Amino acid sequence: MKKEKVLQTIMDVGLVAVVRAESADVAIRTAEACMEGGVAALEIAFTTPGTPKVLETLAARFNKGEILLGAGTVLDPETARIAILSGAQYLISPSLNPETARLSNRYRVPYMPGASTIRDIVEALELGVDVIKLFPGELAGPIAIKAIHGPLPQAQIMPTGGVDAGNVGEWIRAGAVAVGVGGALVGGAKTGDWASITATAKLLLARIGEARSANKA
Repeated sequence: MKKEKVLQTIMDVGLVAVVRAESADVAIRTAEACMEGGVAALEIAFTTPGTPKVLETLAARFNKGEILLGAGTVLDPETARIAILSGAQYLISPSLNPETARLSNRYRVPYMPGASTIRDIVEALELGVDVIKLFPGELAGPIAIKAIHGPLPQAQIMPTGGVDAGNVGEWIRAGAVAVGVGGALVGGAKTGDWASITATAKLLLARIGEARSANKA
């Protein structure tokens, strides 16, 4: 899938499920539960044991584009290349790494690095980053997006960390193009409560839709 399509799909749906699974089987079950809830993008963090194998397994399982498969906690270009070869369609990191940005541009794979300061956001934009992950989101709060958009209205922001069904609407109304949600969405995987993941995904997406409608009013 082309870079522009990947980015547009993420922004259209507005939700990335952040997964730190114990195995490929758990990751697959989590992906299926997210899909049932309408989530279109999954991020497998490189803190997951055997992440390349998990990515390969998921890429083979969902080879018809049922869900976008991304890699998270990508800290350097070496990890980025492994992720791409393992089937990742986009890359997410807690911080900006210029070499990783250049590699991503080389292969036309979306790269969404974390940033928490104007300086980091400007550098990311200069390196061709399309969507910037505001991280840690819980330390900044929705008001940070409005502050960022004062001098940088062109910055497309995706907060991650501290986002849940209770505050996701605030983030969207503040101007987030999408949100990344981890434990608040996929926490049920630890106990095999797949139904809770599906239900939470539906709730998050409903509230994202409501907030977007309010922004248009």
